[in-house]
Amino acid sequence: MTSFFERHQATLQKACETSRTRTYWAAYPEAPSGKIYGETAKADAQSTFDAMLGQTFDLGQPNNGGAVGGEVSPFGLEMNISYPDADVEQLVTASKEAGKAWGKASVEDRVGVALEWLDRLNKQSFLIANAVMHTSGQAFMMAFQAGGPHAQDRGLEAVAYAYDEMAKLPGQVRWEKPQGKNDPLLLDKTFRIVPRGVALVIGCATFPTWNTYPGLFASLVTGNPVIVKPHPAAILPLAVSLKIGREVLTEAGFDPNVLLLAADNADAPKTKDYVTHKDVAIIDFTGSSTFGQWVRENAGNALVYTEEAGVNSIVIDSTDNFRGMTSNIAFSLSLYTGQMCTAPQNIYIPRGGIETDQGHKSFDEVAEGIKIGLDKLLGDPARAAAILGAVQNEATIGRINSVQSLGRVVRESNEVEGMNGARSATPTVVAVDAKDEGAYLEERFGPISFVIATDSTGQSIEIASSSAKTKGAITAALYTTSEDVIDQAADAFAWGGAPLSVNLTGGIFVNQSAAYSDFHVTGANPAGNAALTDAAFVANRFRVATLRRQVG
Repeated sequence: MTSFFERHQATLQKACETSRTRTYWAAYPEAPSGKIYGETAKADAQSTFDAMLGQTFDLGQPNNGGAVGGEVSPFGLEMNISYPDADVEQLVTASKEAGKAWGKASVEDRVGVALEWLDRLNKQSFLIANAVMHTSGQAFMMAFQAGGPHAQDRGLEAVAYAYDEMAKLPGQVRWEKPQGKNDPLLLDKTFRIVPRGVALVIGCATFPTWNTYPGLFASLVTGNPVIVKPHPAAILPLAVSLKIGREVLTEAGFDPNVLLLAADNADAPKTKDYVTHKDVAIIDFTGSSTFGQWVRENAGNALVYTEEAGVNSIVIDSTDNFRGMTSNIAFSLSLYTGQMCTAPQNIYIPRGGIETDQGHKSFDEVAEGIKIGLDKLLGDPARAAAILGAVQNEATIGRINSVQSLGRVVRESNEVEGMNGARSATPTVVAVDAKDEGAYLEERFGPISFVIATDSTGQSIEIASSSAKTKGAITAALYTTSEDVIDQAADAFAWGGAPLSVNLTGGIFVNQSAAYSDFHVTGANPAGNAALTDAAFVANRFRVATLRRQVG
């Protein structure tokens, strides 16, 4: 029988190679095509998803007899799915027990399980898309791509990095030290990968798979059993994922409790109890800076990897494609209703205006150009629904309404026509002055952006890069026809720890982050202390134990 590792070895090797070259490659096709996934795959997944509604989703793991679950689709669908409840100590104990054999397994066996799991996840991308769509509010296409193949590629990327780090060890060597005329000193040395212990992954509601898979797979293949704590509003995507993973573990002869789901309710949260548990050794967290700080301060000796909030910026200096620039910005502000951690919020424009291919444009004309771009993009309700999706959290609607008083409203937010029963909103744009720091120098999550009048491009770069360093930023963008300005901004944003995109006017957007090539979050500012994915993200999840035996 071919092992899982042998079956997927070519995929692993390609992932390792591409992560080193940083070129384009995707292991899992992003097109939701019947020719790729099967002609009936979409319909079959819809039927499976429909059958889950109103039922109990049981993974066969330890439980206390109770039930949790209160997910509500932002599109208005009644879900009523429940999950068996479990005590914190129950799951931690089961995880530790299952981790004993898992930690002793060979690197190839563990990596093979992960690769087979990713392959099966890919085959269920339509089902996962339905689960992501109706918990996060992503439109179907984004839910399929970001929740399915793109998330799977990020998981594979973590596996590749971890495998590379572990493969550096030779396993066994004979160590020989010359002694001149005497016989050499001989030692046989064995190097063994030792996992840290129970790993906890805390998921988010907006990207439940994309943000969870990297830490989950990094901890898993380095030998650590993993407890996944989903956001109470987005349990199903991770429940589906773990069900598949537990099946692979069982087939491979391992205890399926190597993977455990720790579901809870928003009114009875358990996250803090897991974070502070003495046996939790690794924590991956995605969420707000407020709770991220609490996790970092209360995690004891556990390793903590976080992605938190940030204030992403666009600096506009000049452009030779005004229409392309405003259209690109409009799409970036609209995609998933601004609920991406990579979405821009602050747009800095010199108060004296900019030079463009259409002549000089005043500050107000640039702001109006962005508004027109938004109006054109979202003018067709069907297209607007496909781009925007739904608003995941009711609090975001309140946040949109609250910013209207912070400055001059350039574009009001409206509900999307035809999205009956769904929670929807188009982007709002507010004009403020650079001195109004209280308005724009904090993350206002959702479809909210500010056009900010500055004294000069130099001031724009200074404020934007400084806010990245002090407040956090995951992306930054620049529009200019000057190489000197590009050099100035490149230095400033590198110092600020935010990757910079320059003059995006076509089909690439600042929101997008490509697996194997782009480092998502740098770990160099408060938006997070880790990057997806680099060697630092995986290498400390295991240690090395050495056994030395003298020869002769």
